[in-house]
Amino acid sequence: MFDHIGIMQGRLLPKYQNRYQAHPLGYWQNEFELSEKVGINYIEFILDYNDFEKNPLMSSYGVDLILETINKTGVGVRSVCADYFMEAPLHSEIQKIANQSIEVLKVLLINSHRLEITDIVIPCVDQSSLKSELAKQIFTSNINLVLEYAEKYNVNLALETDLGPSNFKNLLERFDSAKIKVNYDTGNSASLGYDILEEFEAYGEKISDIHIKDRKLNGGSVKLGNGDTDFDNFFKAVSSLCFEGPVILQAYRDDEGVKIFKEQFEWFKNKIAGCQR
Repeated sequence: MFDHIGIMQGRLLPKYQNRYQAHPLGYWQNEFELSEKVGINYIEFILDYNDFEKNPLMSSYGVDLILETINKTGVGVRSVCADYFMEAPLHSEIQKIANQSIEVLKVLLINSHRLEITDIVIPCVDQSSLKSELAKQIFTSNINLVLEYAEKYNVNLALETDLGPSNFKNLLERFDSAKIKVNYDTGNSASLGYDILEEFEAYGEKISDIHIKDRKLNGGSVKLGNGDTDFDNFFKAVSSLCFEGPVILQAYRDDEGVKIFKEQFEWFKNKIAGCQR
């Protein structure tokens, strides 16, 4: 189970501008070498709203730099966490914002193809939550405008939402494309009080990208094993699927990253081993 495990970008580096999760602009290459040393296969790149035009994902030259770094270290990039769309939602009622987000996603899909990226995670949580029927309608309409790009370039759009199992399933049924998938986040599910087995029953076959973290009910991130995530049922649910997508450790971090990540990586590997006995 989970032969290839990745890490959320920045987890092995000092915080960028004191932000908990952000693309480490200017020193992102350093994490590839660190990942190689700790035994991580992939990095899930982040596309932030701030300075997004400087992100290497957004230019041909930047993609060349990423490919050069991948070839040098053997650490790949299979997925992108597009946090950009938390600040500028695809379902914004401000047409100018929505239009720019559509164009950003098109560029991201084109460049992701060059990197052989399989999944772009579209976060619809917190300030970008799909809280109303109008938001869902706008989101569906605007995603449909870029689906031809996702299909042409063979990249999944993995939706991350805070919707309950049945409501999320209903949202997925609005799309007629095999490229609409699900990002499953273990910590967010625990924080919201959702039942893992119910979630996997509702849309498990659509999950293409997984974020591993732990959270308390109605609380924030904590070290793996210290929160309310039901990892036993999670492994049980995943084992029932033929899952081959990215499994990304988005675990709790401190200001520096490496030491606390290693502790949690060992915990996670031991947990997997225990579930396989």
